[in-house]
Amino acid sequence: MSRPLSSTTRGGWRVALRLARREALRRKAQTALMLVLICLPVLAVTAAAIVWRTQDVSSAESVDRRMGSADALVESAGTTRVAQAFDPEQGSGWFGDERDESLELTDVLEVLGADRAAIPFTRDYLEFRTDKGLGSLETISTDLGDPLADGLVEPVDGAFPPGPGEVVVNQAVVDRGQGIGDTLTVVRQTPDGEQTFDLEIVGIAESAWSTGFEFAAGSPGAFGEGDPLTTSWLVGGGPVAWDQVRALNEIGALATSRAVLTDPPPTSALPPEFAQDDASVDQLTITVLALVVVMVLLQVVLLAGPAFAVRAKAQARALALVVAAGGTPRQARRTVLASGVVIGAAGGILGVVLGIGVAVVGVPIAQSFDTSRFGPFDVPWALLALVAAFGFVSAVMAAVVPAVSASRQDVVAVLSGRRGEGPPSVRSPLLGLVLLGGGIAGAVLGAGASSGAGANDMGAVLIAGSALVSVVGMILVVPVAVTLVARLSSRLPLTLRFAARDAARHRTRTVPAVAAVGATVAGVVALGIAVSSQEAANAATYQSQLPDGYGSLALSPDTDLDAVDEILARSVGADRIIDVEGIQTSSDDSELELEFSQHGEALLLSYWSTLGSPYAVAAEVPDHIDLPTADRERADAVLAAGGLVLLHDERAIDDGIQVPTLDGDQVTVDARRWTYDATGEGELTDLGSVDTPAVVIEMDRAAPSVALMAPPLVRELGLQTSVVGKLVRGPISEEAEDDISEAAAALPAAPYFYVERGYQPDEAVRIIQGVLAALGAILMLGGTLTATFLALSDARPDLATMAAVGARPRTRRGVAAAYALVVGGIGALLGAPVGFIPGMAISQPLTSGVGDASLDVPWLLIGMVVLGLPLLTAAAVGACARGRLPLTARVD
Repeated sequence: MSRPLSSTTRGGWRVALRLARREALRRKAQTALMLVLICLPVLAVTAAAIVWRTQDVSSAESVDRRMGSADALVESAGTTRVAQAFDPEQGSGWFGDERDESLELTDVLEVLGADRAAIPFTRDYLEFRTDKGLGSLETISTDLGDPLADGLVEPVDGAFPPGPGEVVVNQAVVDRGQGIGDTLTVVRQTPDGEQTFDLEIVGIAESAWSTGFEFAAGSPGAFGEGDPLTTSWLVGGGPVAWDQVRALNEIGALATSRAVLTDPPPTSALPPEFAQDDASVDQLTITVLALVVVMVLLQVVLLAGPAFAVRAKAQARALALVVAAGGTPRQARRTVLASGVVIGAAGGILGVVLGIGVAVVGVPIAQSFDTSRFGPFDVPWALLALVAAFGFVSAVMAAVVPAVSASRQDVVAVLSGRRGEGPPSVRSPLLGLVLLGGGIAGAVLGAGASSGAGANDMGAVLIAGSALVSVVGMILVVPVAVTLVARLSSRLPLTLRFAARDAARHRTRTVPAVAAVGATVAGVVALGIAVSSQEAANAATYQSQLPDGYGSLALSPDTDLDAVDEILARSVGADRIIDVEGIQTSSDDSELELEFSQHGEALLLSYWSTLGSPYAVAAEVPDHIDLPTADRERADAVLAAGGLVLLHDERAIDDGIQVPTLDGDQVTVDARRWTYDATGEGELTDLGSVDTPAVVIEMDRAAPSVALMAPPLVRELGLQTSVVGKLVRGPISEEAEDDISEAAAALPAAPYFYVERGYQPDEAVRIIQGVLAALGAILMLGGTLTATFLALSDARPDLATMAAVGARPRTRRGVAAAYALVVGGIGALLGAPVGFIPGMAISQPLTSGVGDASLDVPWLLIGMVVLGLPLLTAAAVGACARGRLPLTARVD
């Protein structure tokens, strides 16, 4: 009686898995390579997920650092009613009237219970005096000796807690030159003026919330009092329930409750203002994530595919014997697929375990680059289970094609020792060309859908989908490309000719490797074009405000000019300081208004100034205003005639006001002054009106002044001039800039110091480009080296024949280098054009929002990836390969 099919299947899988396990142990080096290919992406994703989850501090994890050991942090909002989410930092709103009197602690305890312990708590950002001037400082003032405050501050050295008139600071303050025993002078800016507090530093302690940023902690009132309408308290005495939080909201207080954050109520308990729409699902995010997962899975399958192909080839004779003895194609496929199951399971688990180990080392390193403290080491086990499953699925999928090929092999040819494969399919490359065409069309449609009128987010999804379609199309074209290279290699040197023809003979292991390299290059090229194009658009729209290297200080009427000169002279030298004469437009109780018009129609100009006034006064165009020679001569002539020069840059205004045109007649200048009384009521006074010759000069950068007025014109209007700004000739070092900025911040008017350094690329862009190059290099090296060493292992009989007929030892090195060059070169040359499709498409919507759409191709990056890496890989493989040829028997 025959056995049930299910029982036969289970038994067949048991045998196949047992054989796969023994084969893995027997071919340890090959198994190790396959495990590396599966483990690496699993390891990388595991480590990244743990670091991300650890740095992403949840509301529950942040309780201790936000409120110490208290049960709630209650903050007066300054209004009679508020509404909040479970965590007020994630959502709060003010809905009542403004309070006339501050909320008292007794009002809070009436809601929570009069027997609760409570202490005042204030977190603020102030300034402190340094050797150079003023620096920024985060402060906490509360009773640090009270048990409710435990966890807010971590003592390091010295006395703790500080008493009246004392303070503890963190290492960042100590690094600025003020340590234990010194005096810390804290500065608070108030509507009534500047308040200073001299506090003795008695200890060093670190904030539980952040690192690196200057921090100080003291007793209540040590740093003065802020707005009395926004006071805060740490409250103990037991859990504060959500109903009590809502009751506090009704009296105008926000409450962060430990009990609510650690065990939040159902979302239905939220106030109507913060009700969440559970039905809303971000379809765009899900679609993009799905595309990313598919692309990564495809990449891993392509990288691991050659290894499984070589293993299947090594098992070819055994499988042929099974088929000759009556075995079925299903059993042959099952035997090869079992290798994928065994390697996938081991690789997924091993990758997760190693990833956790890497994360243990990586979290402290990542923390050193972030001033916000990470949370506790957080392992997202559910996510890691999916990552391990991803490694398992990728291994099984990588074994599918070799398994199908093994089930279709010619038994007679295998048993007789013949190797090689039939000609490539004609239908696959035709389908590949169709997919490439569809990818191009989809990218074009996506670019149109995500830019211009009616733009929407689905355009980005369409471009990403088109990229995936294009890569799949390229993969289907790879077999023909490999065969074509082999046919064109007849005039190449022996090593290259041998490598090209052997790659074509063994397409099962060559095609996945070439496709993996091509997919990597396509991704690097696409992302490189997108990032470079966006950066080019940003650079094109940047408006420099001064000549390169110059610095400027905008001065108010009450600025101490001698103090400013002393600060600048100390850092850059007195001979580089330029006084800028102009008209002060603002004072404590008045505002000057100038209007330029012709024939009763006002001239609309860009209003911008890097100095203290948009109206400069000069007898000729100052050197710091960069104008072409012809424009400068026109402007100087008008100023010499006592006229007016209007400088305009239409890009300085979002709506892009066009350059005003003059018909040759004079321009009318009207001067008015608004004067305000104590209640804020304004009164307008006409100061004068003058007709004067004028010229409009169009600027290609933001003008440091809107208008240049000749001294006679200013006198005729009855206006006073003064030094409205200071210019400093370049170059100005970053150290000098920091010194001047810090010293200027200590002046009563605190003028801002600006240095023109031209467009500065975002450091993140350089990091992204570096990561792209590194990632591309790693993946290309992985695919190329995998295919090369597998090919050398598979070609041992051919290399033995070469040695037998007199080939020199360096021939093996040449063959190894040639394999690497063929695989890397074909993949790079196929992948680069495919990468241009989504790269050029996505650059359109990315850059159209900042002016004209830009397209910038990073030729250096592409050249390194397409040409440099294959050559470098080939050279490295050739140098590392063993020169001694194996003398083994060839049974063919």
